[in-house]
Amino acid sequence: MTLRIHSTGPLALLQDKGRYGHQSVGVTPGGPMDEHAFDWANKLVDNDLNATQIEITLGQFSCTFYAATTIALTGADMGAKLNGEAIRPWQSYAINSGDKLEMSIAQSGLRAYLAVSGGFKVETILGSSATVIRDGLGGYDGKGTPLTVNSLIRYSVDVSQLSTSFSEPRLRKQVPSRFIPSYERHINIGVIPSYQYDDFLIADRERFFSSIYTVSTNIDRMGYRLSGEAIHCQRNNLISEGIALGAIQIPSDGQPIVLMRDRQTIGGYPKIGCVVHADISRLAQCLPGSTVQFYEKELYSAEAELMIQRQFFTSYNS
Repeated sequence: MTLRIHSTGPLALLQDKGRYGHQSVGVTPGGPMDEHAFDWANKLVDNDLNATQIEITLGQFSCTFYAATTIALTGADMGAKLNGEAIRPWQSYAINSGDKLEMSIAQSGLRAYLAVSGGFKVETILGSSATVIRDGLGGYDGKGTPLTVNSLIRYSVDVSQLSTSFSEPRLRKQVPSRFIPSYERHINIGVIPSYQYDDFLIADRERFFSSIYTVSTNIDRMGYRLSGEAIHCQRNNLISEGIALGAIQIPSDGQPIVLMRDRQTIGGYPKIGCVVHADISRLAQCLPGSTVQFYEKELYSAEAELMIQRQFFTSYNS
């Protein structure tokens, strides 16, 4: 059975955890911008953590379900309504055939995630359904096309939800409050000093970590351009090299760019370090005008935190 899209807002994409193992031939991984919200959405409906979801940017999304299932919404609060009744994110809801989900504008955060029981059923390209528009890969047509009005997406019927007697949204599970982030207008972001860190003068490093940067309007799934105190690298004749998620490029204007899920696979700009994995999700929910301040994070500490996070989602029983 299928879900029919009525409106997509600025951008709605199918995403799984990403397309890995192909960066050597220029294929970026893609995947969810906010992995924390993505993981919780799959957890709420007892999915494999790689199950395909819809990532909704800014809101104004609506759809109708044509088979019984269970859905979960996480991430930004977009004033969602199910059959006209308000529902909250970070919870799961039972769905009957004909139920309609509508979202308005994001009220807190930037991106929301919609998961269904069993995940959305789409063709995989290079082992992944992740939509990367620039590469023309993934998504509902396999060509990297964003979801459009009247797009139809298959999912499996959840026979345990078959019913005709319910008139109100039925809550099934919710994320414990201690795991629900508050999307604030100012965040602190951990950075692992790496790449060309030693090629920046001490004064530039100190300026970078002591300054408050503003999230500009020039942000997308490829990167977040920040504005604030300019810094400069003493080394400019760099050979292009592989780029990790969260790498912080410093172009000639001295304004940092944090590279995100759909980043290019190689680049030659100086990089002062990498944002720690957990803070990528927090940055991905920042609206233009939000402010960030960087602080140094020790590599082994960041690795340990990432291992704990992944083990948590593997073993946690919601």
